[in-house]
Amino acid sequence: MARRQDRKPATGSSRRGEVKGRGRTRVTAEFDQKRGVFMISVAAELADMHPQTLRMYEARGLIAPQRSPKNPRLYSYEDVERLRRIQRMTVEEGLNLAGVESVMALELELERARSELGRMRERAAELERAMEEEIERVKRSFRAEIVPYGKYDASDIGPRGGADPVKIPVERPARRAAGARGDSQQDR
Repeated sequence: MARRQDRKPATGSSRRGEVKGRGRTRVTAEFDQKRGVFMISVAAELADMHPQTLRMYEARGLIAPQRSPKNPRLYSYEDVERLRRIQRMTVEEGLNLAGVESVMALELELERARSELGRMRERAAELERAMEEEIERVKRSFRAEIVPYGKYDASDIGPRGGADPVKIPVERPARRAAGARGDSQQDR
């Protein structure tokens, strides 16, 4: 919500929220949707309800208006939207007030669960980052311990001094007879 006022141009630096130009200063104001600004009669009219209905909803805990220093109820824009929602649930969807209370309680519980899930996801991401850093640290420590030897030559592995290579006998397990004509004889 913005308000324009005609004034002489301000001297000095402009304050936050003011825009200067062509002899006019434009003042912008922010609207806090949680601040109680509507008296009960105005809120009832905006929500298309009787003021006594608002009092009853307050008694049941469906709405919690703020109080001014002299104690009259002050309803915020969010309160009016909540009243309109309660009106839709009771009139259009056929819920009674107990059903509305249940729906609102479940929505509050769902919001809390979503908030907790968000915190858990953030914590899991932090733990994952810490785990990845630890893995990298361990990998770096292993690299420092490994000493590269280079490629091996096959002649380095064999016997020294020109001797014949050593033959190591390997026993193979006997194969099962496949049936006809001595297949085990052919494999040897």
